[in-house]
Amino acid sequence: LTGMSTSQASFPLAGSPFEFKQHGDSGAWFSETLPHMASIADKLCFVKSMYTEAINHGPAVTMMMSGSQIPGRPTAGSWLSYGLGSENKDLPSYVVLTPKVAKGQPLTSRYWGSGFLPSRHDGVRFRPDKNAVLYLNNPDGISRSSRSKTIDHLKELHEYQVSQQSDPVLEGQIEQYEMAFRMQASVPEVSDISGESKATLDLYGEGVTEPGTYAANCLMARRLAERGVPFVQVFHTGWDAHGNCPGNVRDNSKKTDQASVALVKDLESRGLLEDTLVIWGGEFGRTNYCQGKMTKTNFGRDHHPRCFTTWMAGGGVNAGYGHGVTDEYGYNLEQDGVHVHDFHATLMHLLGIDHKRLTYKYQGRYFRLTDVHGHVVKELIA
Repeated sequence: LTGMSTSQASFPLAGSPFEFKQHGDSGAWFSETLPHMASIADKLCFVKSMYTEAINHGPAVTMMMSGSQIPGRPTAGSWLSYGLGSENKDLPSYVVLTPKVAKGQPLTSRYWGSGFLPSRHDGVRFRPDKNAVLYLNNPDGISRSSRSKTIDHLKELHEYQVSQQSDPVLEGQIEQYEMAFRMQASVPEVSDISGESKATLDLYGEGVTEPGTYAANCLMARRLAERGVPFVQVFHTGWDAHGNCPGNVRDNSKKTDQASVALVKDLESRGLLEDTLVIWGGEFGRTNYCQGKMTKTNFGRDHHPRCFTTWMAGGGVNAGYGHGVTDEYGYNLEQDGVHVHDFHATLMHLLGIDHKRLTYKYQGRYFRLTDVHGHVVKELIA
C-alpha cells in the first residue's frame, strides 16, 4: 500500500478526525474507516514500531522490497523464488498485481526485479486487462502446435550453444521460453473467475469483477496462492496525502478494507491461511503534524520514516499481538523498534529460510536480502 501504512492516520489515537475503538480480545485500536479489519483484530499481528531511513517514495519502496534504497538489488519475492522454487511449474513463482488506475507515485519494475539473480526469478506483472500478460497469445495464423515446435527448435539451438560455452543468461532464456508456452494455458485459467461463487464475490466486495481493482487483485492473489504460486505482491497506490488527508483515508480505506479482510477469511476457509503469510503495509508512515493549511476538516501529512505500522496474518504469526511502542505523539519509537532488515529476517524465518544463509555470489562477494543486518523478531512468531 504505497504511500501509506500510517501509524498516525489509521491505528493509534494521534490527532485523528476519526473515531477509534478497541476490538477483539486483543483490544486492538481501529478507526471507524476500517470496520472489516476491526472484525478480525484477533487474527492479526501488528508491528507498530517499523522504521526505515528512506524519506521519499522511490527509495523507501525500493528499500521495503529489496532491503536497499539503491535500485538493482533482488526484491524479496525474487529471493524467495530463488530459495524456495515453486510447486506449480505452469505459473511464475513470483506474480505482481498492479492497479488499473495508479494514482500518485509511479510503480516501476525495480520494485519486483530480480537484480543480479537469474532472470527467471523476476516478478511477472499481471496487467489489469483481459490479456494479463503481454504477448502471451499466439499471433494470428500461428497454432499452438506450431508454437510448440518453435520452442523445441529454439531449445535445441540454445542447448547446443550452452554445450559450446556455458552461459547462465542463455539458460535462463530457455526456461523463460518454456514457461511462457505453459502460461498460454495456465494464465487464462487462473484469470477466469466465472467459477467463483456469488458468496465469494460478495465477500470481496464492490469492484471484484472489474480487473485491476484492489478487490479483484485480492481475489486473484488467493487464486494464485491456491495454485501454488509462492509469492504474490498486490500494489495499491494513492495514499500520499500531502493534502486532504481525511478524505484520502476515507476513500482508500473503503477501497481496501473489505477486500484485505476477505483475502484473510477466504484463505482461512480453504485451509490455506496456516501456510500462507499475508502482509499489509507500506514503505513509511506519515507525520503526526499537519502539512500545509489546516482546518477543522482538512489537512495534510508529510512522509515519516521514524515509525509506522504493518500487520501480518496467518503463516505462523503471533495473532492478536501488538509489537512496539511509540511516544505519546506517535513521532518517535520508544520500545522494540523493528527495522526493515529485521522485518525481512522475520519474514524469511516464517517461510522457513535462514536469512543469513540464503546468499548469492555477485561481483566477488556474497549478498543476501538483509545484507549484513537484520535479526528475527521472535515475539512476532506464534
